[in-house]
Amino acid sequence: MKLLWKLLRCHLSPAQLVGFALAGVVGMTILLTSWQAYRDIRPLLTAPDAIMQGDFLVLSKRVGALQTLGLGSTDFAPAEIADLEAQPFVRAVGAFTPADYRIAGSVGAGGMRFSTYLFFESVPDRFLDIRPGEWHYEAGSREVPIIIPRNYVNLYNYGFARSQGLPQLSEGLFRRVGIDLEIEGDGRRENFRGRIVGLSNRLNTILVPESFIRWSNERFGRGEARRNPARVIVETAGPVDAAVTEYLAARGYEIEGDVRDGGKVARMLRLAAGGVAGIGLLFSVMAVYVLMLSLFLVLQRSSDRVRDLLLIGYAPRQVARPYVRLALGLNCAVTAVALAAVWAVRSAYLPLLGPLQEGYLPAAMWPTLLCGAALCGLMVLFDAAAVRRRIARLRPDVRPGRRGA
Repeated sequence: MKLLWKLLRCHLSPAQLVGFALAGVVGMTILLTSWQAYRDIRPLLTAPDAIMQGDFLVLSKRVGALQTLGLGSTDFAPAEIADLEAQPFVRAVGAFTPADYRIAGSVGAGGMRFSTYLFFESVPDRFLDIRPGEWHYEAGSREVPIIIPRNYVNLYNYGFARSQGLPQLSEGLFRRVGIDLEIEGDGRRENFRGRIVGLSNRLNTILVPESFIRWSNERFGRGEARRNPARVIVETAGPVDAAVTEYLAARGYEIEGDVRDGGKVARMLRLAAGGVAGIGLLFSVMAVYVLMLSLFLVLQRSSDRVRDLLLIGYAPRQVARPYVRLALGLNCAVTAVALAAVWAVRSAYLPLLGPLQEGYLPAAMWPTLLCGAALCGLMVLFDAAAVRRRIARLRPDVRPGRRGA
């Protein structure tokens, strides 16, 4: 073995090995850093209301001339809801259930009393963006919990209150405002007390618990609430992209409010991550190629001596062993340096991620270590197979006698 190593060493090119080492370190560092950074950033992207999370879409149908004349319907048929649920981008579908009776509400502020007609709706609890502890209703209770849109508070504070000379109210004080409710329907008229328990950023409607809607519709309703829903809320599996909007437009569905442009951002993030990983993979492939080229040049320069070794009885596997060990040592060294570089880069960017999310926990680094070890093993196996194949081609046609190594 010492003879073989001396033969190999006298034909090595330090410049080629340095080129392999540099390309290998750069490529593996980029590849592993992009993988580790993706895993560290993923908790920020998958948190509630993050850009990579799914959207909640409130869908309705366009109102045309036929609907205005009473010749068409804007309700969602069961088949249409089933078709929505079957779409790959849909995680869940919920229906809005409206109150089927007349509601009058009144509230006092600044010595003045205001009255208006109201409307109530309910949705399944999983579609709410807040979960107040008081969100429950027992049949027959005179107190009704209510969730209102947050923009109602802004409209009052920055529109109505300023124009009428009324005091502005904080969100905390706004929740303490009680609303006197008068519900009339089916020959009954009863009074209730509405209590604001939360402000919603997601749903632009006045929400009450489903249990109250079911009980009150049975008591005051005219039976119209049993009709098909006119609006549905859809939770998507990911950001809305062009395919989703095309599907909705083809069926005449309208999305209420503005949909965040998460689809384009998500595609840009995926393209950026893929581009960085692709560059790292390219450098890694170049490094493997440089090492193979170096080993092949060494074999080419010492081809006559390799044939002599094979003639005197050395097996191709024995002749290839020092080349394989060289590839193993170099790849292990490159992987170790690359993992150290990944740790250094990670230590630099982790302090920037912590303030972005309360209680942020970065991903573990052991999967990246395993990935680096696996890449190292694959490169060594590839180099070993290529070297052995090259030496087998140098084997002379005359079958040599056996000789101990």
